[in-house]
Amino acid sequence: MQICPCGSSNYANCCEPFHNASQLAPTAETLMRSRYSAYVLQNADYLLETWHKTTRPKQLDFPQETVSWQKLEILHTKKGGAKDEKGRVEFNAFYVEKGETHLMHEVSRFKKVAGRWFYVDGVLD
Repeated sequence: MQICPCGSSNYANCCEPFHNASQLAPTAETLMRSRYSAYVLQNADYLLETWHKTTRPKQLDFPQETVSWQKLEILHTKKGGAKDEKGRVEFNAFYVEKGETHLMHEVSRFKKVAGRWFYVDGVLD
């Protein structure tokens, strides 16, 4: 059993169904967790698919990535439930770069379009 990178459960019962497109993330927090796991697994296709079209980059270049993601910590959610159209997720993501541990703190905005959640953007501290 492989533990999910987002830390919630085992991968097969957590983020994998979102990554293989057998399910859609039902909430903004679930999408946030699956996107964090996609960063850990360097799944650029999933990240681009779940990025809102108005803010989506043309590509992601993981070979240039020099960080090793360690842990996700959800701090707060505002809206973003199954019946909402917008949501915010505040989180900490811990990573190691050049042997040093760092913390990325972000408040991310999500929007639901035609029943599917998308990452819009985030504000880093």
